[in-house]
Amino acid sequence: MLSGAAWGVHKRSNRVKGDPVEHREEQELSLIEGGVDAVIYQNEENGYTVLRLDAGEQGGITVVGCMPGVAPGERLSVQGKWMRHASYGEQFKAEIVERRMPAGEEAILEYLSSGAVRGIGAATARRIVQEFGGEALTVLEEAPEQLTKIRGITRKRALAMGEQFRLQMGMRRLLEFLGTHGVALQLAMPLYRRYGNRALEVVRSNPYLLVDEELGVEFSVADQLALDMGLEGEDPQRIEAGLVFELSHNLMNGHTFLPRRKLLAATAQLLQIESPEVLEDGLEALAERGEVVQEPVAGEAACYLFDLQEAEEYVAQRLGEMARRELLPPQGLDGLIDRIQREQGIVYAPQQRQAVATTAQRQVMLLTGGPGTGKTTSLRGVLALFDSLGLDTALAAPTGRAAKRLGELCGREAATIHRLLETQFDPGSGRLVFAHDASDPLKADAVIVDETSMVDISLMRALLSALRGECRLVLVGDPDQLPSVGPGNLFSDLIRSGRIPMVRLTEIFRQAAQSAIVRNAHSVNRGELPVLRNGESDFFFLRRKDPAQAANTIVELIQTRLPKNMGIPAEQIQVLSPTRKNIAGTAALNRAIQEAVNPAQPGLGERRFGEYLFRAGDRVMQVRNNYDLMWRSEDSLTSGMGVFNGDIGRITKIDNRDEVITVNFDGRIVEYSPDMLGELEPAYAVTVHKAQGSEYRAVILAVCRGAPMLLTRGVLYTAITRARQLLILVGDEEVVAQMTANDRQQRRYSGLRWRLAQEK
Repeated sequence: MLSGAAWGVHKRSNRVKGDPVEHREEQELSLIEGGVDAVIYQNEENGYTVLRLDAGEQGGITVVGCMPGVAPGERLSVQGKWMRHASYGEQFKAEIVERRMPAGEEAILEYLSSGAVRGIGAATARRIVQEFGGEALTVLEEAPEQLTKIRGITRKRALAMGEQFRLQMGMRRLLEFLGTHGVALQLAMPLYRRYGNRALEVVRSNPYLLVDEELGVEFSVADQLALDMGLEGEDPQRIEAGLVFELSHNLMNGHTFLPRRKLLAATAQLLQIESPEVLEDGLEALAERGEVVQEPVAGEAACYLFDLQEAEEYVAQRLGEMARRELLPPQGLDGLIDRIQREQGIVYAPQQRQAVATTAQRQVMLLTGGPGTGKTTSLRGVLALFDSLGLDTALAAPTGRAAKRLGELCGREAATIHRLLETQFDPGSGRLVFAHDASDPLKADAVIVDETSMVDISLMRALLSALRGECRLVLVGDPDQLPSVGPGNLFSDLIRSGRIPMVRLTEIFRQAAQSAIVRNAHSVNRGELPVLRNGESDFFFLRRKDPAQAANTIVELIQTRLPKNMGIPAEQIQVLSPTRKNIAGTAALNRAIQEAVNPAQPGLGERRFGEYLFRAGDRVMQVRNNYDLMWRSEDSLTSGMGVFNGDIGRITKIDNRDEVITVNFDGRIVEYSPDMLGELEPAYAVTVHKAQGSEYRAVILAVCRGAPMLLTRGVLYTAITRARQLLILVGDEEVVAQMTANDRQQRRYSGLRWRLAQEK
């Protein structure tokens, strides 16, 4: 029987995606030992625990950390660091924990009476210990049928008790394995939820399963674990895992495939393998099993993960079919458009009228154009036409803020694409899927998607599969903005293919042309320097060559100058920067702005997590998709699942007693437990990439020296177009010139344009 389990973190890198990066000097771990007096708080979902430890002469100590299933009566040996909690004072943060099962009748009784084993209460615990004494736990694990000797315990109940205890022992062994090999203990709960009692067996058989989007373990950690377990350097399992990792990793660089030569070279470097034959054999084995697809694409020997190849092929085939389909326009189309103009009190420009007319005659259409060219007016016309035709139209966008803005512009509800498709958990695969697909399509007769440049190939595949055969589709966007974070270059590929009906709006309307924001956006897009003289009412440049001075000026603007001089409150101002790093990057700016606009106050809740200090009232951003995070409406009448990368909200409450932070995301209320705080970041300042799809009343953009790959024309153009009423550039005009001139775009390997060209 298991007597102890060492859980912990070793010297080797052990960072899980989303974990905070500690920016403190390395601190020696302290050691405390004792018995568990009481469990104050325990999150069953993730194992985060707050307990009281009787440490003998040291007295009672509050210990916090990942300790799933720990119960009174156990003895712990804990290594960690002392920390001071804002409300509860000194605590001990556990990093390495060794658990010892209780020994002796008194300790066993206390343990079983605590409810640690489901189905055993205090009275039953007493009878079990009276019957079996110090062997009670051994009986529970190895011979639970003996419990039937106790009056009132049936065989069925005895076996159920034994199963519950073995479940707990399985978790202990999994934790022991992870701790021994220096793998994050937080993985124990998601692994157990996914694989149940087989979790340890599964990880032992294939450690590379840890390199998963949901688990987020770095490849180097899983690889070291595999090598520690005796896997040879050229073992086929290692080779294949390296190849799959390179393909998966490069999805986040925007590639749907990698050329075969580049995939083999990158994997050889990753695994330090010199034999090309070994890598080629591994690739062929993956191809034979269908995990990787190899095919010629646009002159390249392309290697895809199966799902990405299937997604790209499906999108090309489905959009190709829709593009070829011509619809019978309604009788009197011109008169109908005239009536819509009168009702809206507007006369469409020729390109706008063409856009409305095209949607009456084609199943799919692309609508594109820069700022001030009338995309919103065209969209309203299209929506009015669909209403006149009696079509049920759904409005969608990739992000929550983009959807909210679309709904406000069109005067009706819009949803994120994820919400439209209804994300749900699939117990069979253990993954999140969409409720609406080909077997249960959307009821909509037409779908309009805004900010399509942000949509990746996988999301477009999901959307298209959920459309009924006759459903119309209008894709709206600006291809000159930054591409999607996920794989593919979808909107640009669709436009450049020339195969999808498209209306490009090019006329800048007189009212929009009066805005320096609009004029300068178009100038930058043409590669021309923006006008930086300060004679305009909505576009200003403040020269600050020194990044420290630029940062100080940005704080002054948001703290006093804009609220006082222009009547724009701080909550309606968004600071943007091309980079997270440096003194004018988002990390440093967030700390400075927080101290200026939301400083520490008596009674104001606070919670530190890694490098961040969260306060009630802070603006925060969700930094990864979490499809199973529950939310409820402010009136608690509706609820749903999913908070997504880029969603911005405000902390309404920090409850240190119940260890909960409450965030309001535009009317959706979400509660975060301590272990989930790695998904939140301060959002007083955000990167331009994170701001895509959003629009703000006022934008302050830091333009200071940084990495050339971030100082590009696309970044500057996207930043300028985020501002609705006011844009202020703070920094160095030479950097503005550098960004305007730098039209270099990172190449994305995508086969969609090529596939559309093959469609007949």
